[in-house]
Amino acid sequence: MLPELVGALVAAGASGLVYLTAAARVVKQYERGVVFRLGRLVDTPRPPGFTMVIPVIDRLHKVNMQIVTLPIPAQEGITRDNVTVRVDAVVYFKVIDAANALVKVEDYRFAVSQMAQTSLRSIIGKSDLDDLLSNREKLNQGLELMIDSPAVGWGVQIDRVEIKDVSLPDTMKRSMARQAEADRERRARVINADAELQASKKLAEAAGVMADQPAALQLRLLQTVVAVAAEKNSTLVLPFPVELLRFLERAAQQQEPHPPPPKTATQEPLPGLPNEPEPPPDLPGSTDPTTPLDPTTTFLTHEP
Repeated sequence: MLPELVGALVAAGASGLVYLTAAARVVKQYERGVVFRLGRLVDTPRPPGFTMVIPVIDRLHKVNMQIVTLPIPAQEGITRDNVTVRVDAVVYFKVIDAANALVKVEDYRFAVSQMAQTSLRSIIGKSDLDDLLSNREKLNQGLELMIDSPAVGWGVQIDRVEIKDVSLPDTMKRSMARQAEADRERRARVINADAELQASKKLAEAAGVMADQPAALQLRLLQTVVAVAAEKNSTLVLPFPVELLRFLERAAQQQEPHPPPPKTATQEPLPGLPNEPEPPPDLPGSTDPTTPLDPTTTFLTHEP
């Protein structure tokens, strides 16, 4: 009798051990356990840790709650300004409702991937090439909203979307390179013209100062000679400005005494003859008694 009882206890312990092994489950910290009992969803997912299910009756599905990095394959499209480009992106999303991620959609990863591809094509068609190259933050936000709207019903939350690369045709790259080169050349010419304008203004001010003080021109000439001599050249070319000659000429004129004015001949009336009327102003012999006469002037004389 005792051996049979011991055998029954051993059999019961073995059955319990097998049942415990079949019913025991461990849910990790980043997972949630969704239980289906006879095909029906149990109300709340199982939290992390040790949990028990009924063998054969319950089915436990573990859902990863971590952020998933999903690359979007490169999509080729035509922008609004008729430029063919290839754009690829990456989507960061996570599951916020484990039950809906299993019940509402068959494969939430594949669904998010397809939605991201179609949304990326739509964004390419609505944007210009300049927006794709320079205004990516705005495009990323618009792409995130387009993907997140249907994903909320799947128990998935889109964390962020980033456009990785924009591939352009070779002809467009050459055109953009020529445009950038022309723009840089234009800016260089504008800068050079502005520098010339400022230099001309400064030179005009310097010329005005030198005109008021002629000695400054000679000092500037001496400074130029010193600067050229500092380079230890064997040949020294010394410029001689015309303004210096004029300065020397004015100085010489100021030092020379003024000669006395030449004496002018006067015409005396002949005795016994009436006074002749004055000649008209346009005659070559007309003179003004109030102004000095030129020695080279030829006078008209009256003979009796």
